[in-house]
Amino acid sequence: MGLFEAISVAGSGLSAERIRMDVTAENLANADTTRGAGGKPYQRQEVVLAPVGSGGFPGALSGALQTQGAEPAGGVEVTAIVADKAPDQQVYDPGNPEANAKGYVLMPNVSTVTEMTDLISEQQSYQSDVTAMQTAKSMFTATLGVLK
Repeated sequence: MGLFEAISVAGSGLSAERIRMDVTAENLANADTTRGAGGKPYQRQEVVLAPVGSGGFPGALSGALQTQGAEPAGGVEVTAIVADKAPDQQVYDPGNPEANAKGYVLMPNVSTVTEMTDLISEQQSYQSDVTAMQTAKSMFTATLGVLK
């Protein structure tokens, strides 16, 4: 893998993690939204990531080992943002205007603990991509210094 490919892979990771953080922030912002599109509670969103290129991990490993016919590693891309299939939460709150006849309110399937944990993980992954990009940049700069 060349230096520019390393920067490209780290850049794709930065973009993917930024989108994941945006979706997590949206989930947190709508954690109490009882009536969204269609009159139903907000549905938690999840980001689906996939490796760029058809080889996946085996292709990346082959490319790193420089086996013949292997494609270089291509990073990651966001393929979709999908709604979480988990059921809505039912909270007993008979004073709420959204409550049904039994006093239960349908709340979004968003757990703030899960979202904050995801946000920490996404932030750490983002920082790892920044570190990888800075390392590739410093290697490129050192190589240019040797060639002078």
